[in-house]
Amino acid sequence: MTMHILDTIGSTRLLPLRRLAPADGARILVKMESENPTGSMKDRMALAMVRTPAADGRLPPGGPVVEYTGGSTGVSLALVCAALGHPLDIVTSDAFQREKLDHMRILGARLHVLPSDGGRMTGELTRAMIARAGEIAAGTGAFWTDQMRNRDQLAAYRAMADELCAQAGGPIDAFVQSVGTAASLRGIGGRLREHDPAVRIVAVEPAESPVLSGGAPGGHGIDGVGAGFVVPLWQPGLADEIVRVSTEAATAMALRLAREEALFAGTSTGANLVAAIGVARRLGPGRTVATVLCDTGMKYLGRFGRIAAG
Repeated sequence: MTMHILDTIGSTRLLPLRRLAPADGARILVKMESENPTGSMKDRMALAMVRTPAADGRLPPGGPVVEYTGGSTGVSLALVCAALGHPLDIVTSDAFQREKLDHMRILGARLHVLPSDGGRMTGELTRAMIARAGEIAAGTGAFWTDQMRNRDQLAAYRAMADELCAQAGGPIDAFVQSVGTAASLRGIGGRLREHDPAVRIVAVEPAESPVLSGGAPGGHGIDGVGAGFVVPLWQPGLADEIVRVSTEAATAMALRLAREEALFAGTSTGANLVAAIGVARRLGPGRTVATVLCDTGMKYLGRFGRIAAG
């Protein structure tokens, strides 16, 4: 059978943490989404957001696509659009990692880079990116994947939940995931709850912008999460708790993950693990916490390299 690059998306491995998991707590399983072609879980949703409208006629063959993104979704869309022959415009910002912007360009995307407030992710920046993407879609007739509202991606994350259940070797007592568009928490968490209504769903958001838990919006440095407002796909009542994690704590944990587990990931993964370790301590031995290694740390090499040289 002839393989296609898009056939390599998904079916990533599930690894237990060896050193970071608390000795007196639950085991922590990490879904290795860095194994996807661009090194990110967003490959799953990008494929669904392009293939589904292509199949039902909303996106014609070779038709242009537009999206706003902090980077990983844009890289994933650039891969999928390059593979399927769709021109791609990406609205992004200088707030995000240069490595991601370069990766999008290398894969053929045309970038529209908006200025940020000192390199911080804010609600105002997110809204400006959304508005610009809407203008491009209206002016060019491009298909707007509109990740904040796109429900096509939910099926990809439901499939990821089925993978988790098949790989865990027993019940998953809690699932922990940081919230960007909320699609992964909603798709994975909702499907896990269908498998086991007792599973605990834990959402993670930046401590500097804790809008989901009722706080005020603010700037933060955790890529891909914390839009600065309650996103449309957020489903009230799905999460049993919302954990606030600071940029500093997420970054420190990402570095610990690299040094103690030899797993190199970004800051959203660091945030996931800060929360997951706390949940594991509370649940205790004999239980299982699952979370996601969202993307490879190679996407943040400049930032982490400066910190490590520090």
